[in-house]
Amino acid sequence: MKSTGIVRKTDHLGRIVLPKELRRSLEIEPKDPLEIFIDGERVILSKYKPTKQCMVTGEVSEDNHVFFDGKVILSAEGMRRLKEELKDYFG
Repeated sequence: MKSTGIVRKTDHLGRIVLPKELRRSLEIEPKDPLEIFIDGERVILSKYKPTKQCMVTGEVSEDNHVFFDGKVILSAEGMRRLKEELKDYFG
């Protein structure tokens, strides 16, 4: 795990502000959901991605297709777009 060197205090309600540079580098936008994990004494924040969310379109559906042991999830539209991109890339 990499240290950022950034230290923040919690406010009276237990809130912290994630620094702008950190939000920018992790592509966290206002109102993005974050998932909270506990690992011993560590609190881990992760950008929340619903299960079965297409990696291309962002569409969440039980009809989305799962490839490579869950590492790649694509909707029908996502597959179509990927096919076109690959076709353009490889000629």
